[in-house]
Amino acid sequence: MSRRPLGQALLLLFGLTALAVLFVSAGSAAPAAQPASGTVSVEWFGWSHYRFTSPTGKVILTNPFTSNPDSPIKPEDIEKADLIVVADGHGDEVGSAVQIAQSTGATVLAPGGVNAWLVEQGIPMAQVPKRFFQPGDRYLGLQGITVRSVESVHGSELAPPTAAVPYGGVAAGYFITFENGWTAYFSGSSAATAEQGMWATMYKPNLAIVHMGADTDPIDFAEQVKMLKTDNPNLSTVFPHHNRVSPPQGQTTVSDVQAAIDAMGVGMKVTQPPLGQAVTFP
Repeated sequence: MSRRPLGQALLLLFGLTALAVLFVSAGSAAPAAQPASGTVSVEWFGWSHYRFTSPTGKVILTNPFTSNPDSPIKPEDIEKADLIVVADGHGDEVGSAVQIAQSTGATVLAPGGVNAWLVEQGIPMAQVPKRFFQPGDRYLGLQGITVRSVESVHGSELAPPTAAVPYGGVAAGYFITFENGWTAYFSGSSAATAEQGMWATMYKPNLAIVHMGADTDPIDFAEQVKMLKTDNPNLSTVFPHHNRVSPPQGQTTVSDVQAAIDAMGVGMKVTQPPLGQAVTFP
């Protein structure tokens, strides 16, 4: 009966021990991180000013136009804000972003030219971390939350333009994915664009907040909703923005855009959120 040399036996034992360690390690590997539980609170303060409160208490504002005709709050009523997203350089998009950022220390995200202009207007540069936050970029500065910039079919004129920043650059919309995986799309002032179908496939929003200004063609609004359902079973809620609580006669209404959506057979309901009252998702 042949005998293995001692060295070979030790090598064999060493190899078997290493394999055992690998199997044990694989079996006891830590599970992948799971999305946080909890709900997202959404409040509408008139026009395109929305406030999101995340499952872990982070506060995000969109277009804080606190002087809009229906606003129930003033800038000083906002005591906490972690992030403000501004869609373009127009006055009703920028709103009170400068004052709120100064009083709360909130980070501000806006298209590149608007960012530079906001710094000129008095927001500390440290609060504008993405000087060129352009379509295709993402922001991960709020732990557990991802904010993605996409293009908006709209202008971005500044009021007033300055010598250093004569124009606001590309107008933006935003996809915001919260700690629990729930995603909202804030369109900015965009008209319908085929890219919304691509973004729906990519980001699969649960909520879409779509531009519905006084002169919005209901067909345009309905087409945006149709695009946002592309390969996206998550979309369950559509809110309008840029609208009044009680639109003056002749202005586009929720009933107008709902009729256009129904005529297209899209199968979605547009909901007018209650002014200043929290709605929770999911």
